[in-house]
Amino acid sequence: MKRPSRRRFLRDGGRTLLGAALFSRIELRPAFDLALVGGTVVDGTGGAPFRADVGITGDAIEAVGAISRESARRIVDVPGLHVAPGFIDIHTHSDSSILAYPGAESRAMQGVTTEVTGNCGSSAAPFAGADLEERRADLEEEGIGLRWTDLASYCEVLEETRIAVNQAPLLGQGTLRKNAIGSVNRPLTPEELDGVLRAVEEGMDQGAFGLSTGLEYVPGRYTPAEEIVAMARVVARRGGFYASHIRNEEASLLEAVTEAIEIGRLTGARVEISHLKAAGRANWEKQADALGLLESARRGGVGVLADAYPYTAYSTGLSIFLDDATLEGGSKAMGERLRDPATRARLRREVGERVVADPGDFDLVVISRVKTPPNRPLVGKNLAQIASLRGVEPVEALLALLEEEEGSVSFIGHGMSPANVETVLAHPLVLIGSDGASMAPSGRAAESRPHPRSYGTFARVLGHFCRDRRLFDLATAIKKMTSLPADQVGLRDRGRIGRGKKADLVVFDAAKVKDEATFDDPQRYPTGIARVYVNGALVVESGRHTGARTGRVLRRT
Repeated sequence: MKRPSRRRFLRDGGRTLLGAALFSRIELRPAFDLALVGGTVVDGTGGAPFRADVGITGDAIEAVGAISRESARRIVDVPGLHVAPGFIDIHTHSDSSILAYPGAESRAMQGVTTEVTGNCGSSAAPFAGADLEERRADLEEEGIGLRWTDLASYCEVLEETRIAVNQAPLLGQGTLRKNAIGSVNRPLTPEELDGVLRAVEEGMDQGAFGLSTGLEYVPGRYTPAEEIVAMARVVARRGGFYASHIRNEEASLLEAVTEAIEIGRLTGARVEISHLKAAGRANWEKQADALGLLESARRGGVGVLADAYPYTAYSTGLSIFLDDATLEGGSKAMGERLRDPATRARLRREVGERVVADPGDFDLVVISRVKTPPNRPLVGKNLAQIASLRGVEPVEALLALLEEEEGSVSFIGHGMSPANVETVLAHPLVLIGSDGASMAPSGRAAESRPHPRSYGTFARVLGHFCRDRRLFDLATAIKKMTSLPADQVGLRDRGRIGRGKKADLVVFDAAKVKDEATFDDPQRYPTGIARVYVNGALVVESGRHTGARTGRVLRRT
């Protein structure tokens, strides 16, 4: 008798014993590598949570619904827990710190699976220009060797390092301008601008998701709006977005928001206003009007959104209080000016006025990081306390620290209204962004007292503001952390739970999730985060980092 073909067995199925056995093997083969069973899915769209299982194969979600236990190689029971897309932190500064802390413990432990880096005008790449050696020295102080030049080679370094959470890079306008002319207070020449625009094109071609500015910092301060418009046009043509730390978050807040919106209107780029706030008590009343500008711009067709973190304090560098002329030329030139008696006398008057305007007084300026060992005992103290210890006026304590630390001093400024923070977070045009970084309570980070936002932002939104304050429902909170930032950045395969999406997932206890990081003790991980998956691999389990480093460098396509 002629032996039937394999095709006939597959077609005829149970007509023969061999055909039946073949089909039995196919049907019994598990369909999924992993199934999360019995949880409540918050899918990221803003829709109501629903009971469903989630099936994962490889790095992707393959099914959402009822899944039989026999269909998965591994079953994880998650009854009483919520399953959400991994949180996308749209505003971070992990560009270099992720190389020092590739486990990204401060991010992964709170459910962040993707960081958007290169914000506030400062990106790790490209690296070139006259002040390259100064920036190289800054990296070496962090224990990081400069092994890249352009964005492509930087991404290769990240991939070789193996990182725990995904990275989505932006190009920093300040970095590109420094590459071109250094920290010089003048407009670019037409030829120099052409070179910067070519660098934007190259960076976008190498996968950058957009452009950021830090217009309160050098050299963003020195940049006319016309240069930003030209750069943003290149970004818009390639489908990227424009993120801006605007020129002023205090007395001129409304003018600064208007400038960012106008750049979006002129170029067609999506606009993200970074860490929206009204800083300084005298400016708190401007917050509602700033949100009104966003609403009006959206009605007029500008794709503008904002992000915010859930705290009443910001963190930045102490040099923010210095004027443009003092900062020009980099840290060495700044130090020389600080040592000049006439300049010092002028700065004592001007800087004192700036501190009183924002955050409000010297006792609201708390030192969070210095680079020299002799000054490390000052970390955690405010400028009024430091002045008392040194027997000087607070403004002199500020200027002396900048001189001693060559400008490298970080502080936390307690300058925002609690009511305004809630108003901003609750607004439908505002996403959640930490303004933090990847770190862990070890190494150089352990010598500092960082803002708690690096460890606690997303847990604080879920616990304090969603569950306790009832600022919004759970579905809205998750949407602000997932699909909204994914759409703004252009991450098409993340930010939602659905078949074919990447298996970046957070499993948490909505009744217990809580940020544990405080301003006095900021390097503490949150509680209530049960499991975190990055590209299908378990990175956090029962409040512990597994050591898995399955994050990827994401590139705009």
